[in-house]
Amino acid sequence: MATFSLLILFSLFLVLPPCLVADPDQLQDICVADLNSDVKLNGFACKPAAKVTEADFFFKGLATAGATNNTMGSLVTAANVEKIPGLNTLGVSLSRVDYAPGGLNPPHTHPRATEVVFVLDGTLDVGFITTANKLIAKTITKGEVFVFPRGLVHFQKNNGAAPAAVIAAFNSQLPGTQSIAVALFAATPPVPDHVLARAFQIGSKEVEKIKSRLAPGK
Repeated sequence: MATFSLLILFSLFLVLPPCLVADPDQLQDICVADLNSDVKLNGFACKPAAKVTEADFFFKGLATAGATNNTMGSLVTAANVEKIPGLNTLGVSLSRVDYAPGGLNPPHTHPRATEVVFVLDGTLDVGFITTANKLIAKTITKGEVFVFPRGLVHFQKNNGAAPAAVIAAFNSQLPGTQSIAVALFAATPPVPDHVLARAFQIGSKEVEKIKSRLAPGK
């Protein structure tokens, strides 16, 4: 009888809908509950079907190169649900990243998506770091593809003399991006200096110097 009961229980787990056995992945950093609202969602509510148009599924922002005359020498142009409302609930999005010669897309993570990049032009040094602190890196060039697993710190650097560009694909409508340096040294309110000084084994003057360089608008 005990064996039969275990088999029945196991069978129920196999046939239960996914929504009953696991929480859905989040589509935004936080979702504070409004206990007085009848609407329960994690993402965006749907617009009325009568108001849907072709414009909700169209975006031309990836057609041209972005301006890379900034501190890092790179620019990310996102084509996510905030730009293409029709992506809502579809779990996919794209970005275009342009790099000046020497340009860097600095170490960052996408907490809600794996990323696949396809090189449009140029040559890039790319890599990601595993939770065992192993660097997986490679030089990739036009027509080649590289994968950055979800949530892992990764980067791209153009060490060539010509501009470079990639198209990045994500398995999330809003993958989120957290730049490591900016998150730690330009947070609001700020991360305490003594925390950063000890974590990076540097002095408070060095912490303040980095913070001043990463301050908004710099």
